[in-house]
Amino acid sequence: MEAQAGQAPSLLGALLPFVVLMLLFYFMIIRPQKKQQQQRDAMIAGLRKGNRITTIGGIYGEIVDIKDDAVLLNIASQGERLIVRVAKWGVQDVLGKDNVAKDKETEEEIS
Repeated sequence: MEAQAGQAPSLLGALLPFVVLMLLFYFMIIRPQKKQQQQRDAMIAGLRKGNRITTIGGIYGEIVDIKDDAVLLNIASQGERLIVRVAKWGVQDVLGKDNVAKDKETEEEIS
């Protein structure tokens, strides 16, 4: 059957753009966000004593102890101790070896 002039569009034709937009929304926004959340959960689960981290507030420190929902950080310079309790969700990044070298250079410049 051919559509005659003046006839309403079919239901499939009307819903197709909506379905395409929903699929695009899923693959462009929801799926990448889930992947980022999984990576963040793995990073927080992998925190270990001695790791150097950055908090969401921009504080650099070394993990001294790990509690159920928090980590204890030493944020003082070498040889000193200044312990701060930070919620695990407040950890932004675990610093790698290359970042630790940059962090030490920055610390020396500040001192």
